[in-house]
Amino acid sequence: MSYPGYPPTGYPPFPGYPPAGQESSFPPPGQYPYPSGFPPMGGGAYPPAPSGAYPGAGGYPASGGYPAPGGYPGAPQPGGAPSYPGVPPGQGYGAPPSGAGFSGYPQPPAQTYGGGPAQVPLPGGFPGGQMPSQYPGGQAPYPSQINTESFPSYPVFSPVSLDYSSEPAAVTQGTQGTIRPAASFDALRDAEILRKAMKGFGTDEQAIVDIVASRSNDQRQKIKAAFKTMYGKDLIKDLKSELSGNMEELILALFMPPTYYDAWSLRNAMQGAGTQERVLIEILCTRTNQEIREIVRCYQSEFGRDLEKDIKSDTSGHFERLLVSMCQGNRDENQSVNHQMAQDDAQRLYQAGEGRLGTDESCFNMILATRSFPQLKATMEAYSRMSNRDLLSSVGREFSGYVESGLKTILQCALNRPAFFAERLYYSMKGAGTDDSTLVRIVVSRSEIDLVQIKQMFTQMYQKTLGTMIASDTSGDYRKLLLAIVGQ
Repeated sequence: MSYPGYPPTGYPPFPGYPPAGQESSFPPPGQYPYPSGFPPMGGGAYPPAPSGAYPGAGGYPASGGYPAPGGYPGAPQPGGAPSYPGVPPGQGYGAPPSGAGFSGYPQPPAQTYGGGPAQVPLPGGFPGGQMPSQYPGGQAPYPSQINTESFPSYPVFSPVSLDYSSEPAAVTQGTQGTIRPAASFDALRDAEILRKAMKGFGTDEQAIVDIVASRSNDQRQKIKAAFKTMYGKDLIKDLKSELSGNMEELILALFMPPTYYDAWSLRNAMQGAGTQERVLIEILCTRTNQEIREIVRCYQSEFGRDLEKDIKSDTSGHFERLLVSMCQGNRDENQSVNHQMAQDDAQRLYQAGEGRLGTDESCFNMILATRSFPQLKATMEAYSRMSNRDLLSSVGREFSGYVESGLKTILQCALNRPAFFAERLYYSMKGAGTDDSTLVRIVVSRSEIDLVQIKQMFTQMYQKTLGTMIASDTSGDYRKLLLAIVGQ
């Protein structure tokens, strides 16, 4: 769904962002390494992320605020930028609101953030006390019926019988993807077309693009099963032999079930030397309870590893605690807002940060990890009225590094999740080179959830369309397929 009027009046279109002289701190382009058997992509292995901020000083603003008034070179002063449609002139994003109300963030239409039963947080801790190490209820793990002999080098997954998603997330989140199930779908016919496209000398990439970009993920799994039934060959293995580089990475991502793709991305982010903290934040801090619980189970069944243990071994300190909280999948998802609780939480957050010497990090973790997203939005509004500061800026002053980025991601998703992904897409392509792994991951993972809203926010925030920026930063069949997915 769209959020008319967001970003608020005065939010600068990032004319000078990242800050001049700090561009080098943004991670250079490249791809994260595939698991054993994946050929490395064109740019080599993805370098370890810097330890200072997320994603480097060129990513989210440093601790001066989010963004501090006038903090970006050439940025208009708060209130100085032209208004977005439907928003009366007012204060800018970087300025705290004055008095009652929260003029910086107009109330969006009613929205939901995912299904599932509500978990009422208990005072002073997580819902239900100590978080269980496994999903309560004791759901059976996914059946392990993978035949690894026919596909030894590729990270295996079962396309049809493992039902990793119950209903499309777009249904529960009230948003819209750019890819919809094809109306007159015939898996056998599509499998035959793909076979002809790869048979003989050369590859008909356009035929592959036409099929893959116009089928839902569930339909792609059926095509994959039909292909093996018809020809006794593995479609993914055939595609891997015909494609290379970014096009191969994009095609393989499209043929992974959504939950498996998230689990696989997390495994890659923590595999080998270094950790890609930005990937952990992007996935664990933005998914719904149901999505996170399914990711945890898939991670265990497919890779034989415990996600929480891997997080603990690859991260540390308050950032580790935040991610462990996130992978429990126990956030309150009751859509009603308790305004008294919002007022109390705002007071607690102020006293844990701005109102004292030092920071009580556990208080921030407890509130941001357990409250529902609508509740957190109300808390941010109450915080602004009470302290005359916005909570995002306070988090920037009180925290640093990846824990700051994780907390800000949660708050940004409470305000406007599509805007968060629009920003991530923008900085994956801004400047020299392209972070293709981030570009592919977000476009693919949001293509059936909220990519329509992400495109709208991208245009509002950066005065250019997502398709225009993709077209200028990519080339060849890779560009054709990306543009087909985003609907250009």
